[in-house]
Amino acid sequence: MNAIRIQTEPFDIRAEQEALCRNNPSIGALVTFVGLMRDLNDGMGVSRMTLEHYPGMTEKALGALVAEAGERWALEGIRLVHRVGTLEPLDPIVFVGVVSRHRGEAFRACEFLIDALKTRAPFWKKELTATGERWVKARETDAEAARRW
Repeated sequence: MNAIRIQTEPFDIRAEQEALCRNNPSIGALVTFVGLMRDLNDGMGVSRMTLEHYPGMTEKALGALVAEAGERWALEGIRLVHRVGTLEPLDPIVFVGVVSRHRGEAFRACEFLIDALKTRAPFWKKELTATGERWVKARETDAEAARRW
């Protein structure tokens, strides 16, 4: 079972995990990643972040990532939840959950998905700092991580 959601409201990590495993006793591994908003970026304090996206385009891009993970690894399900709108430090931004019969598949697929999200998903981040607003630029370290796949 695969599910993709983009939403403004917070998500319940436990509920997302339970939904992935529900009624499937063949699952032997559940691997999750939750990304949180930090209060510091590039050496500067950040008090708020706004995430923007293009509805329709974003869901299509995330669907392609989920489909690619499903083709590369033997998985029982994927849940991908990404928030948009205004976020504050410690707010959860993204949930990536993967279930499979074996842990290796789940770990690799989860890591692939978060690396791909950082470089291939159409989200734009604007931070509020002490000196004003600024758009977050792509990081070379994210591109480097994505190239492994």
